[in-house]
Amino acid sequence: MNRSLLLFFFVATAVWAAEPDRKANTVVLNEIAVKNLGIETIEAEERTFEETVFTLGRIKVAPGHRAVVSSRVPGRALEVAAHIDTRIEKGAEAVLLESRQPGDPPPTIKLVAPISGLVAEVKVVPGQPVNAEDSLIEIIDLSHVHAMGAVPEHLAGKLKTGMKARIRVAALPEREFLAELAHIGAEVDEDSGTIEAAFHVENEDYALRPGMRAEFSLIVAERDVVMSIPRGAVGGDVSGRYVFIKDYEIEHAFVKTPVRLGPQNEQFVEVLEGLLPGDEVVTKGAYPLSFSGKGSVSLKEALDAAHGHPHNEDGSEMTKEEVASQGTGGAHGHDHAPGPSPLLIASLAGNALLLGLLAFTGRKPKSREVQL
Repeated sequence: MNRSLLLFFFVATAVWAAEPDRKANTVVLNEIAVKNLGIETIEAEERTFEETVFTLGRIKVAPGHRAVVSSRVPGRALEVAAHIDTRIEKGAEAVLLESRQPGDPPPTIKLVAPISGLVAEVKVVPGQPVNAEDSLIEIIDLSHVHAMGAVPEHLAGKLKTGMKARIRVAALPEREFLAELAHIGAEVDEDSGTIEAAFHVENEDYALRPGMRAEFSLIVAERDVVMSIPRGAVGGDVSGRYVFIKDYEIEHAFVKTPVRLGPQNEQFVEVLEGLLPGDEVVTKGAYPLSFSGKGSVSLKEALDAAHGHPHNEDGSEMTKEEVASQGTGGAHGHDHAPGPSPLLIASLAGNALLLGLLAFTGRKPKSREVQL
C-alpha cells in the first residue's frame, strides 16, 4: 500500500480513537456552576521558562544604614524630640541635653540625627541622666535593605554574583521584589548547612522591615519557547497528571486531559506532551472541577444544543433508526447519519490535503527522449 495512504489511515484512526476519550472525560456545567467554582482559564503558550532554586531567609538592615544618637559630654535630658517608629531627617534635633558644666542656666546641647531614617529605639526620657557611653536613640535607614537567603550548601555551586532572584514576603503577598545577588557568604553555617546569599533590594516606601521572613526564587537558567502553564492547573499524582481544557464546541464544558510534565519552578511547570498552543487551560477552579463528576448538565443535552440535533446519552450521534424510534421529537426535518464530529472532519481534510501535497512534490519528472 502507498506509504502516504498508510499514514493517512493511521492519523484517521488516532483521531477516531481520541473522540470517545474526549467525550468520556468531559465535564459539562451550567453558567451558575462555573461561577460558583470560580473557574478561570489561561491560554497555553510557549514562553521563556525560568529554572529556579528555592530557599528561605530574612530581611536585614544594610550595613552602614544603622546609627545611634549619643552625647560626648555627660548631662541631663531636657527634651526628647524623636519618637519611635517615626521618620527623622539627618540633622534634625533628636534630644536637647543640659550639660553638667557650671552656668546659670547651665549650657544646653542639641543632639541631632546622624542619618535620615526610621527611629527604631528611644532609650531616653526627659530628666534622665546621660553619660558619654549611653546610646540614646537608634535610627535605621530602610531606603534599601538586604534580603539574606540561606541556600543549602549542596546548591552553593549554582550561585553567581549578578544572578537574579524573585523575592516575596508573607506580609506583602501581592508584591514581588526583583534583585541581583550582591555577595555570597564567606563561610557555611555548620549548624544549618547553609551559605548566605545577599540581595540588595530597593525599599523607598519602607514596606520591607528587618526581620521579615522572605522566600527566594533564584533564577539559575532560562530557556526560550517552552510550553508551560501555571502549577495550580495540574491535578493528579505521580502516577498520572492531568489538566482541564475548555471544550472547543460545547459551552461551559471542560475536558480532562492527561499531560506529561517536565521541570517546574514556583509558578509554572513545563508541559512535554498533552497540550497545544491555544488550548484554554483551567487555572482557578481546577481542583473542585475534578470532583464534579460529569457535571450539572448531561453531555447529551450539551451536544444537542451545540449541534442542533439529538444525541445518545454517551454523546454519540443517533442513527436514523434511533431517531425514528423516539418519534418526531427532536428531529428537525432531515436525517443525520452517525459520523465524526466537526473536529474530526477538519482534521481528516487537513491531513488529506497535506498528504496530497507531499505526494505531488515527491514525484520525479519523467525524462524526455530526444530523437535526432
